[in-house]
Amino acid sequence: MGEWDCDFLSIRDIQLCVWCVLQLSCLIGYSQSVDPCYDYTVLNDQWRSTNNTNTQDLHCDQSINWQGWYRLFLGSSNARIPETCIDSNRCGTHAPLWITQPHPSQPGETVNRTVCNNWSGSCCQFPSHTIQVKLCYGNYYVYKLERPSACHLAYCAGIVLAKNPE
Repeated sequence: MGEWDCDFLSIRDIQLCVWCVLQLSCLIGYSQSVDPCYDYTVLNDQWRSTNNTNTQDLHCDQSINWQGWYRLFLGSSNARIPETCIDSNRCGTHAPLWITQPHPSQPGETVNRTVCNNWSGSCCQFPSHTIQVKLCYGNYYVYKLERPSACHLAYCAGIVLAKNPE
């Protein structure tokens, strides 16, 4: 299941796919699954940092049309969504978004994680939602992000690298 990148000239996964030529006639071809570890959008907003306490320019991720997978960076460093409740008024927003369970620990593993937010003394004040998280070979994470329930909520990013598998 999932997304498919049809390529009539290469056979990698033996998954049947209909390959359309000029969107007029179709041939039977083979497909390869699109691995989000190699097909993602870079999210490198410095304001997402857990160290950011600026409340002058607040951001809201509810207005973003989240599609596909995202890899987080702060500067040139890999970043990840925090696994602990982040103080209010950090990460360039009022109610920072964080995940309530650990990141996956095995390369290639994809998990569903609950996203919460911190506001008004509660670490999950507004309705939560679920995202997908994958640990990629190369020791970085990609996320299939979803739209938060309200403003001003935004995904946080911290510089905590994945552990090398033993």
